[in-house]
Amino acid sequence: MVNRLAAETSPYLRQHADNPVDWYPWGDEALARARAEDKPLFVSIGYAACHWCHVMAHESFEDEAVAEQLARSFISIKVDREERPDLDAIYMAAVLAQNGSGGWPMSVFCTPDGRPFFAGTYFPPADRGGYPGFPRVLAALADAWAHQRDAVEAQADALAQAVARQVALDAPLAPGEDRQSADAALDALVGALHERFDPEWGGFGGAPKFPRPTLVELCLQHYQRSGEAASLEMATRTLDAMAAGGIYDHLAGGFARYSTDRRWLVPHFEKMLPDQALLARAYLHGWQVTGRPDYRQVCEETLAAMLGELAAPGGGLCSSIDADAAGREGGHATFTWAELVDALGSAGLADRVDEVARFYGITEEGNWESTNVLHRPLGAALARPPQIEEARRALLAARRARPAPLRDDKVLTEWNAMAVATLAEAAAATGEPAWAAAAEAIAELLFTRLRRPDGRFLRSLQGTEARHLALAADYAWVVEAATALAELTGRAAWTERAVEVGRQLLELFGPDDGGVLYSTGIDAPVLIARPKDLLDGALPSANAVAARALWRAGVLGGDEQLTQAAEAIVAATTSLVHANPVAFADLLAAALLVEGGVEVAVTGDRPDLVAVVRSAWRPRVVLGWGEPTPSPLWAGRAPGLAYVCRRFVCLEPTGDPATLAAQLEPGS
Repeated sequence: MVNRLAAETSPYLRQHADNPVDWYPWGDEALARARAEDKPLFVSIGYAACHWCHVMAHESFEDEAVAEQLARSFISIKVDREERPDLDAIYMAAVLAQNGSGGWPMSVFCTPDGRPFFAGTYFPPADRGGYPGFPRVLAALADAWAHQRDAVEAQADALAQAVARQVALDAPLAPGEDRQSADAALDALVGALHERFDPEWGGFGGAPKFPRPTLVELCLQHYQRSGEAASLEMATRTLDAMAAGGIYDHLAGGFARYSTDRRWLVPHFEKMLPDQALLARAYLHGWQVTGRPDYRQVCEETLAAMLGELAAPGGGLCSSIDADAAGREGGHATFTWAELVDALGSAGLADRVDEVARFYGITEEGNWESTNVLHRPLGAALARPPQIEEARRALLAARRARPAPLRDDKVLTEWNAMAVATLAEAAAATGEPAWAAAAEAIAELLFTRLRRPDGRFLRSLQGTEARHLALAADYAWVVEAATALAELTGRAAWTERAVEVGRQLLELFGPDDGGVLYSTGIDAPVLIARPKDLLDGALPSANAVAARALWRAGVLGGDEQLTQAAEAIVAATTSLVHANPVAFADLLAAALLVEGGVEVAVTGDRPDLVAVVRSAWRPRVVLGWGEPTPSPLWAGRAPGLAYVCRRFVCLEPTGDPATLAAQLEPGS
């Protein structure tokens, strides 16, 4: 058997290199063999930090009998969903169409040309809990392929059509004649969130609870515009509860992917780069709106963890840290009472055991599986007194002496650009030079090591090798990152890069006749469908990020093609946003900017005026300052003044900071 995964850039694929399963990466070689041998494909999709992916790998993919069964009847393909979100989107649509729900590991069986005919997620090694065992599934599907080919082909046609409709969003996108404003959709969103809000523990819905940073930020935006205390309460209660709960790492900083309970107490312990970037931004905005220092503390600690724990050896940021360590979920992060006593005793802090236990909610019986997930009582202060801070460092040192969880050290363009955008915004808001330096360093890596000489961005970097064509989400976030750096530094070079990449985004990914961008480029290999990313999932949709980023880049760079493309995305998706604002929250956030954007130009050397713009969270403001660009922002403007414009109507220029602050107030 050829070990085809050993040389892959994905750590997840390399984790399976020693399986007895005859794995292929997705590509022409696997598809050609399937056609030549007339065998169906078994496509297994997962990611390195996925707990149940590891479980199924251990139970089934390390089993010689299962490997032989797969080799006899199927061509087996292993896919990292983080490297190939296009494949993940297509086959997740099949899982959802067939089962109504989905997840990872994803287990999809396809015809040799890639059409799915049976789709599921985790299968146990033997029949259990109403689920068929994986060997029985393999036997049944192999028999159907051999003896019921017509039925299999008919099912493949039906599922392929369902997938094409779902991933292409084959629904009317054009807005109706009674088109409402984005602010009206924001009102509707807040009303819908009131019905889903957990008033005790924050968040929207029950367990398991996933952070939805955009929903929190939209509540903050609604409060800024309306002054409604209920909107602020939904945002702050959620921020408070997440920061107090075990989903937040109280020793090292940063957030786990989600909470298994409604209290945010017990996390699924993996840490992923996009969660750090998006949640740090949400806490930054919470601090800017409320002035609360605990929100800034969480932002600072999350960014520190992101830049520390996830720093890639060759630059950039790694993708994730596993949930499991030493064969146990959360084994690296939890503390028994005995471990607490030992760690503090070894550090000469034995007299503080009871005090530290009270601070972090540690008990002798434990709060999860006989051990303790560290947390704070909801409403208690997050700031640590000196004696607790000393103990925190001791506990963290003890934790770092344990076997470490695996780390997925591939560098993804989308996720790193997301981190750049957050770091740049945080640096502008706080004046922290280390964040500014980190943002520029990561951005330079993207523009050098994740971009081919012909200018085409790639998605994934492992060591010195970059692979896989970048998708629309990668390009959109690079534009967003470059505009954030332009607003941070005042350097025209970042605006020029934003405009350049924005134009490439439009050339490669559409738009379609309605204005919506495709996920895959015109130069990408043809799959069974060409998806469009519109629906919010764990991450903002590519079209939402593109609309926001293209608008900002177009304003800063004076490029009407970009601003018109942003307007087209918003117009095409208006009916979707108004019909279900919660599901399309990031598109709503983009529409609020595109419809109500405020352009501000500060000419000449006026750091005091720039500071006024940065003194609050202003999500609808695009700031140009420093080096002029070929944009109407700068045309005919006298030096030393601030110019505030809304939809091409400008207020009287001012050099007075107080007047500028008044002009920037919502509704002014």
